[in-house]
Amino acid sequence: MSIAKILVVEDDSELQEALVDTLTLNEFEVLAVSNAEEALVALDDEIGMVFSDIRMDGMDGYTLMTRIRAIKPYLPVVLMTAYGTIEQAVEAMKAGSVDYIVKPFEAKVLVEKAKIYFNRDASLEDDFVVADPVSQQLKTMAKKVAESDASILISGESGTGKEVLARYIHSQSSRSKQPFVAINCAAIPEGMLEAMLFGHEKGAFTGAAKSMPGKFEQAQHGTLFLDEIGEMKPELQAKLLRVLQEKEVERIGGTKTIQLDVRILSASNIDMKQAIQNHAFREDLFYRLNVFPMHLSPLRKRPRDIAAITERLLHRHCGVTRVEPMVSAPAMKRLIEYSWPGNIRELDNVIQRALVMMSGDTIREHDILLDHECLSALGGKSSGGGKKEEGSSVESATDISEEGQTSSEGFKPLEYPLDLKARETQLILETLRKNGGHRQKTAEILNISPRTLRYKLAKLKEQGVEIP
Repeated sequence: MSIAKILVVEDDSELQEALVDTLTLNEFEVLAVSNAEEALVALDDEIGMVFSDIRMDGMDGYTLMTRIRAIKPYLPVVLMTAYGTIEQAVEAMKAGSVDYIVKPFEAKVLVEKAKIYFNRDASLEDDFVVADPVSQQLKTMAKKVAESDASILISGESGTGKEVLARYIHSQSSRSKQPFVAINCAAIPEGMLEAMLFGHEKGAFTGAAKSMPGKFEQAQHGTLFLDEIGEMKPELQAKLLRVLQEKEVERIGGTKTIQLDVRILSASNIDMKQAIQNHAFREDLFYRLNVFPMHLSPLRKRPRDIAAITERLLHRHCGVTRVEPMVSAPAMKRLIEYSWPGNIRELDNVIQRALVMMSGDTIREHDILLDHECLSALGGKSSGGGKKEEGSSVESATDISEEGQTSSEGFKPLEYPLDLKARETQLILETLRKNGGHRQKTAEILNISPRTLRYKLAKLKEQGVEIP
């Protein structure tokens, strides 16, 4: 039925086995774990739904559900409960679970719930929060273009909310009750991406133990979101172009042609025009994807959105488990004046830290720990105790001296002698910048795997480095 998986969280081994067998027989891919802690580790982009018991040792299913809602508000969670905890299950539905099943239940009940909720958007509210005039205009435009089937290419820095915008467009379209399927083209190993997109037949390649449909089939009658499309290899771009032109797909190793009714949304954080000039991206595919271009500005350029997004994040992380705190005026001023190199992802981290650090019912200025201040508090290097918030991210990662000169591109050349880590950081950033932010090409030039590059960039982002 789909290459995405259902996550089953059940500590009773016999019941877990029965649940897995039932779902597998009905052509669902299943991943099973025995506790909530393992579930959080297993929670990746390939999970399309969660079935979880409520009563478990350690973290219970109710707490797991609230954690999942904070991390992935779109992911459907169905709780399994005994008669004695129905009241808790009802409370969980108020807090964000989509449904619950009372034990003992028949196999057909489990399968029915899976068919209803698998790969559906479980968010109960509009998560594309806007307050800034520029963002409001974009949202109005998104709602209008959602009425058509035009392909949309969303550009913007990493962490600005491109997938949230894509989900909003899907929710406003006539396809809203059909699947929304997202795939990060940069996060899938090169050899697997083709099979993930188009599917494969049993024996098509080594390790293909059974036939599997791809993301296009999974998104049938709905929307397929291709994130970081600019990182796709040119060879695969040609195959994708053909699928989009012909509106049909053929699984790897297969002979049957499958007609498609899928709307395509895509996104990239690189300069696509530059990628075309560098022969890293096909111009014909670009124009096929870019029927209606949309751009999400970085958070620093839409400061009025910061307060609104902060409020939504607080609501999400507090849920019904704690009273949602107020944010003091000095604390909000601090949030609005910061440059947010990591955009909304970084803001989310800061809000979660504030909820840990605060006391009473108000988040105050000293509860706002920015990334470089957090490192300093833990005994790591900082970029000046928070006084250099604007553009200080590269300095934070490499501990550059004050005497260095800043280039016109905002990168301060490093002075020798340097430690190995600082040289590596400089080399990665300079190569990335020269290639217009293209991750795949940067990895090839540096002679490292794309996965290694993504890991290193993620670590730099955690330190507050602004990535091109």
